[in-house]
Amino acid sequence: MTVRAEMRQRFLQKARRVVLKLGSAVLTAAEGLDIPLIQRLVAEIATLRDTGRQLVMVSSGAVAAGLKKLGFKERPPGMPQVQALAAAGQSTLIQTYEEAFAAHGLKVAQILLTHDDLAARKRFVNAKNTLFTLLQWGVIPIINENDTVATHELKFGDNDNLAALIANLVEADVLILLTNTEGLYERDPREDPAAPLLTFIETSDPRLDTAAGKRPTELGRGGMITKIQAVKKAAAGGIPSLIANGRRPGVLGEIFGGREVGTFFLPQAQKLTARQYWLAYNVSPEGAILVDAGAREALVRQHKSLLPAGVLEVFGGFRKGAPVSLVDPEGQTFAVGLSNYSSRDINRIKGKQTQEIAQALGHTDVDEVIHRDNLVIFPEIGRASCRERV
Repeated sequence: MTVRAEMRQRFLQKARRVVLKLGSAVLTAAEGLDIPLIQRLVAEIATLRDTGRQLVMVSSGAVAAGLKKLGFKERPPGMPQVQALAAAGQSTLIQTYEEAFAAHGLKVAQILLTHDDLAARKRFVNAKNTLFTLLQWGVIPIINENDTVATHELKFGDNDNLAALIANLVEADVLILLTNTEGLYERDPREDPAAPLLTFIETSDPRLDTAAGKRPTELGRGGMITKIQAVKKAAAGGIPSLIANGRRPGVLGEIFGGREVGTFFLPQAQKLTARQYWLAYNVSPEGAILVDAGAREALVRQHKSLLPAGVLEVFGGFRKGAPVSLVDPEGQTFAVGLSNYSSRDINRIKGKQTQEIAQALGHTDVDEVIHRDNLVIFPEIGRASCRERV
């Protein structure tokens, strides 16, 4: 056994809490939900439960189920129509799971979330407490995005990224994304059938930028691009991930039985704290601040706070305490933080020295536009700066 295979097996053997994401490409067939496949996967999950592991599921399939239920041949383009299909299909989806798990003596609970539920700190904590209670009771939570009410600004965008956020929320030991391919290939196998499968990779590996391809699945919203985004988010929280073929019989038993199936993603050695992770990935920025090269250097390499002198421009209207993105002169978003000043006040003090704040505003609350304790550098930026120093 190779060193990488041993490392992978070690992570999986000690994993007691598992977040399992099932995509539309796995759960659906031409006629709607693939009931026999769902029943087979549920049996595998029940077997995994018997080993003492806790399972949290993130499941797509509501829209696909709605298509079948209401007699549509294809997904309509309009948001109200898709949301209506999700509303009709969600009950079918959860009923299918309810019956499948009941055959193994297991109970499930349905949880529907919007991005705002995890961005608001109080609701984030409430969701966490609910999930932990269900797990303590031996109930399997089945989570989906609340497509029926979610507008663009409230959406996670796809269930891959939702699964990564849930993995962090429940402090999972591993995130497994099941799709209809064997894993991540070095190049899109639909465009290059000879592309090799990557069985073990770090999320800082530059091959990830070219491996995903650009085409989503027919019913899904993301494809491999969003799965790579998800495994990077999980890695930032210190959680390993695995992408594997959910249509492969016995896939979960193979994964936890030591077979080298799918693609395993190594987590970051230095993970973000819970607060940093929430700020980096759960919060939706209300504006942006363009900083100069010197300020970026001080923030990324020297772990300093953002001072008014380093601010070049402010975008959007936001209040004091709002989350904002930080953008460098090349247009790259490299951090997010909580602003000590409103956008209006920052426009009045940008480029000034700290001793000039009182004169510009008539008062001085704090010297920093964003304090270091309320700022997080995106992990891939931090790793890049470390490589540059070496």
